[in-house]
Amino acid sequence: MRPMKSCISTSISGEIRVPGDKSISHRALLIGALAVGETVIEGLLEGEDVLCTAAALRALGADVERDAEGVWRVQGVGLGGLREPAGILDMGNSGTAARLLMGVLASHPLTAFLTGDASLCRRPMARVQVPLEQFGARIVAREGGRMPLAITGAGDPMPTTYRLPVASAQVKSAVLLAGLNTSGKTTAIETLPTRDHTERMLRFFGAEVETTEEADGALAVTVTGQPELTGRQIQVPADISSAAFPLVAALIVPGSDLTLTAVGMNPRRTGLVDTLIEMGAGIEIRNEREIAGEPVADLHVRAGGLKGVDVPASRAPSMIDEYPILAVAAAVAEGTTVMHGLAELRVKESDRLAAMARGLAACGVRVEEGKDSLTVHGGGGPVRGGGAIETDLDHRIAMAFLVLGMAADQPISIDDAEPIETSFPGFVELMNGLGAAIGPAEAAA
Repeated sequence: MRPMKSCISTSISGEIRVPGDKSISHRALLIGALAVGETVIEGLLEGEDVLCTAAALRALGADVERDAEGVWRVQGVGLGGLREPAGILDMGNSGTAARLLMGVLASHPLTAFLTGDASLCRRPMARVQVPLEQFGARIVAREGGRMPLAITGAGDPMPTTYRLPVASAQVKSAVLLAGLNTSGKTTAIETLPTRDHTERMLRFFGAEVETTEEADGALAVTVTGQPELTGRQIQVPADISSAAFPLVAALIVPGSDLTLTAVGMNPRRTGLVDTLIEMGAGIEIRNEREIAGEPVADLHVRAGGLKGVDVPASRAPSMIDEYPILAVAAAVAEGTTVMHGLAELRVKESDRLAAMARGLAACGVRVEEGKDSLTVHGGGGPVRGGGAIETDLDHRIAMAFLVLGMAADQPISIDDAEPIETSFPGFVELMNGLGAAIGPAEAAA
């Protein structure tokens, strides 16, 4: 346990690049391990979640190493080349790592055992178990498909077409990755478009991936199995989900002026930026470009008055990880912000919907929690603060309330900052370097 406390800040200023995109980092390692030849990855996120993926791939026979310059090199084993691991694969806190790796393993004829930390073992894996069993994989798990679990991949996997019951890039990706080592065409159909990093990276490595629109408006993503994947050079953009925290801090702390460089601007990930601009945020998008198939830009952010808005449910897939920090922005904004379509937040690292509602109320913010909605009544300035927040091992809850403390009359404390390392190593040091006042709870003034 590492309790931390955040106090009000004077301003946030500077130019920074946050760590590499977590979603892209996982996929670069996984697909690189299935390719032929060497994949060289610059800017890989070296958080605990991604390191769990690297360790699992080593156990499955891929050579994954970091050189002295911080560049990661993956010697791929080719499709079908994974070996049975000798021990249990520990996926730590990462639902992305667990679900995507299950997809890969579903079409490889080997048996593997997967586990994770207490938070991950509470998260539902049945949503990937159901489609993966259609390929012929056998999965034995705890009730609700929860980890620990055992998966035996199909020796002769059958291609499938699967319509996602919930909008989930992880489920879609698991199906597509299972289809890689399956002859024929595998299709995942999604009613709402989710992040498409897997599709982009598969194409970049040489796979044939086609996206078409169904008669009902749903998107059908089809991968042709058993392609020749070739190792690539990859530069990982800065993670927009991590950039969201200093970005909102700069918006809510008066006098702030911050530039975030090389931020991934995948159009299926920019819901937070779109929403903040609707709220009146001073965000300027500069130097737009493309790196390794992903759009990237620099974001120049200035503090300014935010207004409450209505956030439609249709936007949820493009910002599902950013609602905690959006709720912080809404608490400082003038007027009421209503966020719809948040049911998925209840099965993240914690029940994020409930955690944000409890935490905001403890800090003097008027809030209403619905079954799949959150209503935040902003006061148009600093919140009262003074709350002691239980993070429930959730890195985004922890960072969100540390940011809120920067715009609070009284310090805000969190019970444990350690989970932040899973996605944003060096977060506290970076924020303090910009002007924040975050420190150990017992030492804070």
